[in-house]
Amino acid sequence: MRWFSLFSGVLLSGVVQAAEPAGSRDLEVLPRFPGSKIVAFSEEAEQERLYPQGTIRRISGRLRYEYELPLQGQFTSVTYELPKTHSADEVFTVAREALQAQGAELLYWCQGRECGASSLWANAVFGKSILYGSDDQQAYVLMRLPEPRQDSVLALYSITRGNRRAYLHAELLAASAPLPEVLPTPATLLRQLKSSGELRLPKQVEPTPPWATLLARSLNLDSTLRVSLAGVQAEAWREALVEQRVRAARLELGDTESAGLRISVLR
Repeated sequence: MRWFSLFSGVLLSGVVQAAEPAGSRDLEVLPRFPGSKIVAFSEEAEQERLYPQGTIRRISGRLRYEYELPLQGQFTSVTYELPKTHSADEVFTVAREALQAQGAELLYWCQGRECGASSLWANAVFGKSILYGSDDQQAYVLMRLPEPRQDSVLALYSITRGNRRAYLHAELLAASAPLPEVLPTPATLLRQLKSSGELRLPKQVEPTPPWATLLARSLNLDSTLRVSLAGVQAEAWREALVEQRVRAARLELGDTESAGLRISVLR
Protein backbone atom coordinates (compact mmCIF):
# COMPACT_ATOMS: atom_id res chain seq x y z
CA MET A 1 0.00 0.00 0.00
CA ARG A 2 2.84 2.38 0.85
CA TRP A 3 4.51 1.62 -2.50
CA PHE A 4 1.21 2.26 -4.30
CA SER A 5 0.79 5.63 -2.54
CA LEU A 6 4.34 6.65 -3.43
CA PHE A 7 3.87 5.56 -7.05
CA SER A 8 0.59 7.49 -7.25
CA GLY A 9 2.33 10.57 -5.89
CA VAL A 10 5.03 10.35 -8.56
CA LEU A 11 2.38 10.02 -11.27
CA LEU A 12 0.44 12.96 -9.87
CA SER A 13 3.60 15.06 -9.79
CA GLY A 14 4.27 14.20 -13.41
CA VAL A 15 0.74 15.24 -14.38
CA VAL A 16 1.16 18.62 -12.65
CA GLN A 17 4.48 19.24 -14.38
CA ALA A 18 3.10 18.19 -17.75
CA ALA A 19 0.27 20.70 -17.35
CA GLU A 20 2.78 23.54 -17.64
CA PRO A 21 4.20 24.62 -21.04
CA ALA A 22 7.27 22.69 -22.15
CA GLY A 23 10.49 24.54 -21.32
CA SER A 24 8.75 27.00 -19.02
CA ARG A 25 10.49 28.24 -15.89
CA ASP A 26 10.25 30.87 -13.21
CA LEU A 27 12.11 34.15 -13.52
CA GLU A 28 15.28 34.23 -11.46
CA VAL A 29 14.33 37.60 -9.97
CA LEU A 30 10.73 36.62 -9.14
CA PRO A 31 10.12 33.49 -7.02
CA ARG A 32 6.88 31.66 -7.74
CA PHE A 33 3.99 32.31 -5.36
CA PRO A 34 3.09 29.02 -3.62
CA GLY A 35 0.32 27.14 -5.42
CA SER A 36 0.70 29.09 -8.68
CA LYS A 37 0.85 27.34 -12.05
CA ILE A 38 2.53 28.54 -15.26
CA VAL A 39 -0.02 28.73 -18.08
CA ALA A 40 2.04 30.66 -20.67
CA PHE A 41 5.75 31.18 -21.24
CA SER A 42 7.87 32.77 -23.95
CA GLU A 43 11.50 33.72 -24.42
CA GLU A 44 13.21 35.72 -27.17
CA ALA A 45 16.87 36.59 -27.66
CA GLU A 46 15.89 40.02 -29.00
CA GLN A 47 12.55 41.80 -28.87
CA GLU A 48 11.27 45.37 -28.94
CA ARG A 49 8.76 46.35 -26.26
CA LEU A 50 6.92 49.55 -25.39
CA TYR A 51 5.98 49.74 -21.72
CA PRO A 52 3.29 52.20 -20.59
CA GLN A 53 3.99 54.68 -17.81
CA GLY A 54 0.48 56.04 -17.72
CA THR A 55 -3.19 55.23 -18.21
CA ILE A 56 -3.94 53.47 -21.50
CA ARG A 57 -6.53 54.98 -23.81
CA ARG A 58 -7.55 54.31 -27.39
CA ILE A 59 -8.05 57.54 -29.32
CA SER A 60 -9.00 57.47 -33.02
CA GLY A 61 -8.05 53.81 -33.15
CA ARG A 62 -4.55 54.33 -31.70
CA LEU A 63 -3.21 53.56 -28.23
CA ARG A 64 -2.19 56.58 -26.20
CA TYR A 65 -0.07 56.69 -23.03
CA GLU A 66 0.82 59.64 -20.83
CA TYR A 67 4.40 58.34 -20.77
CA GLU A 68 6.05 55.30 -22.33
CA LEU A 69 9.37 53.47 -22.13
CA PRO A 70 10.62 51.88 -25.39
CA LEU A 71 13.11 49.05 -24.90
CA GLN A 72 14.89 46.38 -26.90
CA GLY A 73 16.74 43.33 -25.62
CA GLN A 74 16.50 39.80 -24.27
CA PHE A 75 12.90 39.11 -23.33
CA THR A 76 11.21 36.55 -21.09
CA SER A 77 7.55 36.41 -20.09
CA VAL A 78 5.67 34.07 -17.78
CA THR A 79 1.98 33.97 -16.88
CA TYR A 80 0.75 32.29 -13.71
CA GLU A 81 -2.71 31.11 -12.76
CA LEU A 82 -2.95 31.87 -9.05
CA PRO A 83 -4.36 29.62 -6.32
CA LYS A 84 -8.02 30.22 -5.52
CA THR A 85 -7.13 30.82 -1.87
CA HIS A 86 -5.36 34.10 -2.67
CA SER A 87 -6.50 37.19 -4.55
CA ALA A 88 -4.65 38.66 -7.52
CA ASP A 89 -4.05 41.88 -5.59
CA GLU A 90 -2.54 39.96 -2.67
CA VAL A 91 -0.06 38.10 -4.89
CA PHE A 92 0.75 41.28 -6.82
CA THR A 93 1.52 43.10 -3.55
CA VAL A 94 3.76 40.29 -2.29
CA ALA A 95 5.74 40.30 -5.56
CA ARG A 96 6.06 44.10 -5.69
CA GLU A 97 7.18 44.43 -2.08
CA ALA A 98 9.71 41.61 -2.46
CA LEU A 99 11.26 43.30 -5.48
CA GLN A 100 11.35 46.68 -3.74
CA ALA A 101 13.03 45.08 -0.73
CA GLN A 102 15.79 43.96 -3.11
CA GLY A 103 16.27 47.55 -4.31
CA ALA A 104 14.10 47.63 -7.44
CA GLU A 105 12.91 51.13 -8.38
CA LEU A 106 9.27 51.83 -9.20
CA LEU A 107 8.84 53.61 -12.53
CA TYR A 108 5.06 53.33 -12.78
CA TRP A 109 2.33 51.82 -10.59
CA CYS A 110 -1.42 51.86 -11.11
CA GLN A 111 -4.40 50.05 -9.61
CA GLY A 112 -7.92 49.41 -10.83
CA ARG A 113 -9.65 51.75 -13.27
CA GLU A 114 -6.84 54.30 -13.19
CA CYS A 115 -4.83 51.83 -15.31
CA GLY A 116 -7.36 52.07 -18.13
CA ALA A 117 -9.29 49.28 -19.85
CA SER A 118 -8.19 45.74 -19.01
CA SER A 119 -8.98 44.70 -22.58
CA LEU A 120 -6.24 47.05 -23.83
CA TRP A 121 -3.69 45.72 -21.37
CA ALA A 122 -4.53 42.12 -22.23
CA ASN A 123 -4.67 42.39 -26.01
CA ALA A 124 -2.69 45.47 -27.05
CA VAL A 125 0.11 45.58 -24.44
CA PHE A 126 0.68 41.94 -23.52
CA GLY A 127 -1.05 40.11 -26.38
CA LYS A 128 -2.72 37.58 -24.07
CA SER A 129 -6.52 37.43 -24.03
CA ILE A 130 -6.39 35.34 -20.87
CA LEU A 131 -5.46 38.53 -19.00
CA TYR A 132 -8.74 40.26 -19.84
CA GLY A 133 -10.87 40.82 -16.76
CA SER A 134 -12.53 43.42 -14.59
CA ASP A 135 -11.09 46.95 -14.81
CA ASP A 136 -11.55 47.20 -11.04
CA GLN A 137 -9.51 44.05 -10.39
CA GLN A 138 -6.24 44.88 -12.14
CA ALA A 139 -2.84 46.25 -11.15
CA TYR A 140 0.34 47.06 -13.07
CA VAL A 141 3.83 48.03 -12.06
CA LEU A 142 6.99 48.72 -14.06
CA MET A 143 10.25 48.42 -12.14
CA ARG A 144 13.93 48.92 -12.84
CA LEU A 145 16.04 46.21 -11.23
CA PRO A 146 18.96 47.04 -8.92
CA GLU A 147 22.64 46.49 -9.74
CA PRO A 148 24.02 44.42 -11.32
CA ARG A 149 20.80 44.21 -13.39
CA GLN A 150 20.28 47.97 -13.61
CA ASP A 151 19.71 47.75 -17.37
CA SER A 152 16.76 45.38 -16.93
CA VAL A 153 13.12 46.18 -16.26
CA LEU A 154 10.35 43.97 -14.92
CA ALA A 155 6.68 44.52 -15.70
CA LEU A 156 4.01 42.90 -13.51
CA TYR A 157 0.30 42.78 -14.27
CA SER A 158 -2.36 41.06 -12.19
CA ILE A 159 -6.02 40.52 -13.05
CA THR A 160 -9.11 38.70 -11.84
CA ARG A 161 -11.35 37.44 -14.65
CA GLY A 162 -15.13 37.24 -14.65
CA ASN A 163 -14.93 33.53 -13.77
CA ARG A 164 -13.00 34.57 -10.62
CA ARG A 165 -9.76 33.02 -11.83
CA ALA A 166 -6.78 35.21 -11.02
CA TYR A 167 -3.54 35.63 -12.97
CA LEU A 168 -0.14 37.26 -12.57
CA HIS A 169 1.82 38.10 -15.72
CA ALA A 170 5.52 39.02 -15.57
CA GLU A 171 7.85 40.28 -18.28
CA LEU A 172 11.60 40.67 -17.86
CA LEU A 173 13.54 42.62 -20.48
CA ALA A 174 17.33 42.94 -20.30
CA ALA A 175 18.09 45.94 -22.51
CA SER A 176 20.78 45.49 -25.15
CA ALA A 177 22.10 49.01 -24.42
CA PRO A 178 22.68 50.77 -21.07
CA LEU A 179 19.54 52.45 -19.78
CA PRO A 180 19.70 56.17 -18.99
CA GLU A 181 18.06 57.58 -15.89
CA VAL A 182 14.33 56.90 -16.07
CA LEU A 183 12.19 59.03 -13.75
CA PRO A 184 9.08 57.59 -12.13
CA THR A 185 5.76 59.37 -12.58
CA PRO A 186 4.53 61.81 -9.89
CA ALA A 187 1.45 59.68 -9.14
CA THR A 188 3.64 56.60 -8.68
CA LEU A 189 5.81 58.31 -6.07
CA LEU A 190 2.74 59.57 -4.21
CA ARG A 191 1.15 56.10 -4.24
CA GLN A 192 4.38 54.60 -2.90
CA LEU A 193 4.65 57.27 -0.21
CA LYS A 194 1.07 56.73 0.98
CA SER A 195 1.30 52.95 0.75
CA SER A 196 4.39 52.48 2.91
CA GLY A 197 4.44 55.79 4.80
CA GLU A 198 7.85 56.72 3.47
CA LEU A 199 9.85 57.18 0.31
CA ARG A 200 13.52 56.21 0.34
CA LEU A 201 15.71 57.75 -2.38
CA PRO A 202 19.31 56.77 -1.50
CA LYS A 203 20.72 58.05 -4.80
CA GLN A 204 19.24 61.55 -4.40
CA VAL A 205 21.76 63.10 -2.03
CA GLU A 206 21.60 66.69 -3.29
CA PRO A 207 18.65 68.37 -5.01
CA THR A 208 18.66 68.33 -8.80
CA PRO A 209 16.16 70.25 -10.95
CA PRO A 210 14.51 67.12 -12.46
CA TRP A 211 14.00 65.44 -9.08
CA ALA A 212 12.98 68.63 -7.27
CA THR A 213 10.32 69.23 -9.94
CA LEU A 214 9.18 65.59 -9.82
CA LEU A 215 8.89 65.45 -6.03
CA ALA A 216 7.09 68.79 -5.91
CA ARG A 217 4.57 67.57 -8.47
CA SER A 218 4.08 64.38 -6.46
CA LEU A 219 3.51 66.19 -3.17
CA ASN A 220 1.20 68.75 -4.76
CA LEU A 221 -1.10 65.98 -5.97
CA ASP A 222 -2.29 65.89 -2.35
CA SER A 223 -2.06 69.34 -0.81
CA THR A 224 -3.15 68.03 2.62
CA LEU A 225 -0.13 65.75 3.01
CA ARG A 226 2.57 66.81 5.47
CA VAL A 227 5.99 65.15 5.35
CA SER A 228 9.36 65.04 7.05
CA LEU A 229 12.56 65.27 5.02
CA ALA A 230 15.62 63.39 6.29
CA GLY A 231 19.16 63.23 4.95
CA VAL A 232 22.43 65.15 4.87
CA GLN A 233 20.95 67.67 2.43
CA ALA A 234 17.44 67.70 3.90
CA GLU A 235 17.41 71.46 4.35
CA ALA A 236 18.54 72.01 0.77
CA TRP A 237 15.77 69.69 -0.41
CA ARG A 238 13.23 71.65 1.63
CA GLU A 239 14.34 74.90 0.00
CA ALA A 240 14.21 73.32 -3.46
CA LEU A 241 10.68 72.02 -2.89
CA VAL A 242 9.48 75.38 -1.55
CA GLU A 243 10.87 76.99 -4.71
CA GLN A 244 8.73 74.51 -6.64
CA ARG A 245 5.63 75.80 -4.81
CA VAL A 246 5.26 73.19 -2.09
CA ARG A 247 4.02 75.06 1.00
CA ALA A 248 6.75 75.33 3.62
CA ALA A 249 4.28 74.45 6.38
CA ARG A 250 3.95 70.97 4.86
CA LEU A 251 7.69 70.24 5.10
CA GLU A 252 9.51 69.45 8.34
CA LEU A 253 13.16 68.53 8.77
CA GLY A 254 14.15 65.14 10.17
CA ASP A 255 17.53 63.61 11.00
CA THR A 256 20.58 64.27 8.87
CA GLU A 257 22.04 60.75 9.03
CA SER A 258 19.89 59.05 6.40
CA ALA A 259 21.54 58.00 3.15
CA GLY A 260 20.30 60.15 0.31
CA LEU A 261 16.80 61.50 0.91
CA ARG A 262 14.02 59.94 2.97
CA ILE A 263 10.51 61.40 2.92
CA SER A 264 8.15 60.27 5.66
CA VAL A 265 4.44 60.98 6.08
CA LEU A 266 3.61 62.93 9.25
CA ARG A 267 0.55 61.46 10.95
